[in-house]
Formats: sequence, structure tokens, C-alpha cells
Amino acid sequence: MSPPELIGRYRIERRLGTGAFGVVWLAHDDRLDASVAVKVMADNWAYRMDVRERFLAEARLLRKGMSSGVVKVFDVGELPDERPYFVMEYADRGTLEDRLSAGVPGLAESLSLAASAARGAGDLHEAGIVHRDIKPSNVLLASGGEGAGGEGQERVLLADLGLAKNLAQASGLTVVAGSAGYMAPEQAEPFDGIDARADVYSLGAVLYHLVTGIVPGPPGKVLPPAKVRDGVPKAVQRAVLRAMETDRERRWPTAGAFADELDRLAAQAAGGRVRGRPAVRVRRRTVILSVAALVVALGGGSAAAALLRQGGEPRTERVADKTGQVSVEVPRAWASQVVDSGWSPADLGLKGGHEPGLTVAEDVHDWPDLGSGVSGVFVGAYAGAAKDLAAKAAAAHHATCTYAGSRAFSDASWHGTVRTWRSCGASGNSLDEVALAPANGQPPEAYVQVRYGSDTGGTATTDRILRSLHVTA
Repeated sequence: MSPPELIGRYRIERRLGTGAFGVVWLAHDDRLDASVAVKVMADNWAYRMDVRERFLAEARLLRKGMSSGVVKVFDVGELPDERPYFVMEYADRGTLEDRLSAGVPGLAESLSLAASAARGAGDLHEAGIVHRDIKPSNVLLASGGEGAGGEGQERVLLADLGLAKNLAQASGLTVVAGSAGYMAPEQAEPFDGIDARADVYSLGAVLYHLVTGIVPGPPGKVLPPAKVRDGVPKAVQRAVLRAMETDRERRWPTAGAFADELDRLAAQAAGGRVRGRPAVRVRRRTVILSVAALVVALGGGSAAAALLRQGGEPRTERVADKTGQVSVEVPRAWASQVVDSGWSPADLGLKGGHEPGLTVAEDVHDWPDLGSGVSGVFVGAYAGAAKDLAAKAAAAHHATCTYAGSRAFSDASWHGTVRTWRSCGASGNSLDEVALAPANGQPPEAYVQVRYGSDTGGTATTDRILRSLHVTA
């Protein structure tokens, strides 16, 4: 879609994003010399009056819930083809999802971000609005203005009230709405009704993602944060899990009460009284599975830097994840660092929650970049159907690499199809990847990536690694 030159009086610069019902453009208000965001209803919904009303209702709710923690609406209008649009403040620092894709923030920062989001939700609740879809992509970050303490400050803004409801209307029958991982259990039960505590659950899920690096599992099956990432303080874990109680009567009673606790914990963390791990920064996603696994693993794992023994050692090194369910033997030169906290099959489009797994590499911080020249291995266990894992592995595509064909692998324990990619990025990395099914037909299966730091990956090395693999239930 090519950008229009003007929407109303607003001069369009570029597209910011596209949703189910509209497109958001970055624009400039020449009269006020200010950047703004303009949300326009998508043309394929132009003649649906119910969608049109829902679109305009979002603008009204944003206006009704105006506060320092909610994105502001400045104007509404209509295009010549009768599609409505509304004009909002522009969040120049992106979204919380963008922040997370650059790495897991430090503990104090994570707590502060979540506290600010909770304050914004509290303002909506005071205005009689429940958001129903609080998640990292709907939490915007903007530079601080004059009233926010100066240029160095950052404001946290809730946006996208497309699923929001008036609290007075939300207590009875309601449609299922929300986003997996962040949605309170009562939002999946249309007869239960919802209240502001549904947003408290979502805020807890956002904080869970901030402190662990992964989206939480379904309600009632959420792993405690400390089991996903080493070093999460007990007080922080208690705050998160209370917010995510399946019984809403046991959650924080209000978003404001949750924010108060997070502010207290953030102050302690900044002062060193709540111990937590420092921020771990990784590059943006380039390979869907290996990066997702690394985000999980870098958040914790007792072997975050597994140092090699000195002198007289063999040419290979066996490494294992912290559960002891996954182990593999790799060239000793690759085993400088291990991250061992597992992975989420959902990041490959598979069903299932957190599973055992590990990444071992010369430098785990560079592992997300296929062109980094880093050699290493990723192994993830999978307890679902082998055919599903094989199908997803066969569909994987790496845009920076050249596909070099496939071959069969089998031994006494495993069988699968190894797919090979060459010339990945400027470094010329090679990649072998395979979904392995156990020879005895009993789960778990395994997904494996073997990466070589140059375009000289070897069949013999990959096969030795695969033959050494042990995965147990």
C-alpha cells in the first residue's frame, strides 16, 4: 500500500503498522509543527457499519480515558470515501514489544515499565473502561515532554482500545476477546463477565514477559518465573503470580495496588535491595526458532557461562540442560557458553508450553544472528506429534541463507531429514537443521540446529552430534 499524501490536514510520512481494522500512519501536523499518528479504517471494512462504529468507539474511549498513561486523541475525521480516521499522539520510542525484541530489560526497568502501564490501566478503570487486550505491542513508549520531567524521561502509554468495554457493560455476557498468554481466564468464558481485574491479569503477564523473556503459558499452567530465569527475586515472583491468579478474587484488587507494589520493588531493585540479574541484550530476531529459544535461555539457566576444563581434555564436550533431560556432545571449541533454560515450541507455530532445551555456542550473545560467524548447536525437546514438528521444520525458511538440499539421517535412536543452508549472511555461515523422531516411536522428539561459523559445514560433524543426542521425558 502506497501512502497517501494527505489525510485531512495531516501530511503522511510513512506507515507505522497495520491491524485487523485499520492502518496507522506517521504524519506531520504542519499547523502545530508536530508529529502525530493517524489511524484510518481499512478500506475492506468501509461499508460495515458495525465495524465503523467499533472503530469510532475506540477513539471515544481513548478520549474518555485520557490521562498521562493513555495515548491521547486529538482529532477525528473522514476521508472522501467516508472511511473514518482519528489522530493520536505519536509514540516515538516504539512499543514494549520492540523493547523486548532488543533483549530482556534489567529488573528495575522491567518493574518500572510494568508499574507505569498499570497506572495507565488504573486511569482507564477510573473512567469506567476495561482494556481487555493489554500486551507488549499495545504498550507504547514516548519521549518525556515538559510535563514528564524533561527530555531524558520516558512515558509509558496504553493504546489500542479496539477490544475495550465500558465496565458497566462488561459484567454480563460478553464475547471472547484477548491475546493468548496475556488473556485472563474469565475472558475465555463469555458467561462469567469481566471487570478491571482482567486487566490486572494481563499486566501480570506483561511483567512475566519482561522478567523472563517469554510469553507466559495458559492460565493455571504458568511456570513460576524463577524456573524460567535464574535470579528472579521471590518478592517479584510473588507479585507476578498474584496478578496472574486464575481466581480473580485472589489477584491484586486494583491495577493501582499492583502498581504501588511494583514501584516499591523497582525502588528496591534500583538500590540493590532486591537482587536480580542484569539486563541481557541480544540482537533482533533473525531466525524464528533459535532466537526465541535464546531469549528464553539467556534469561536464566545455571550454566549461563559453562567454562571448559583446562589441559588434557577430549576434543568434544558433553553439555546438558538444567533439567538433565537434554544432552549433546559438541566440538570442544564450540562449548564456551551454554544457556540451558529451554524453549517454547509455540515460537515455531506448534502447540505446547515450555519444553527442555539448550543452546551451546562459542558466543551465545551472537547466536541470534545467522551471519555472525558463531558455531554452535541448539536442541529443543518436543512432546507433541512428530509429524507436526517435522512439518514445521520442513517449512522453516532463512532469508539470509541459500538452501542447499536435504538428506536422510537415521541411527539406533533417531531418524529425520537434515536440511542444509549455506552462505548465511556476510560471514558465510552454514546451517544444518532437522526434526528428529525417536526410533522407538515414543516421545519426546527433538528439533536440532547445527551451525558452522563458515561455509564449510560437514556432514560427518553434524551426524556425530546427532548420534550423541539424548532426550528423555
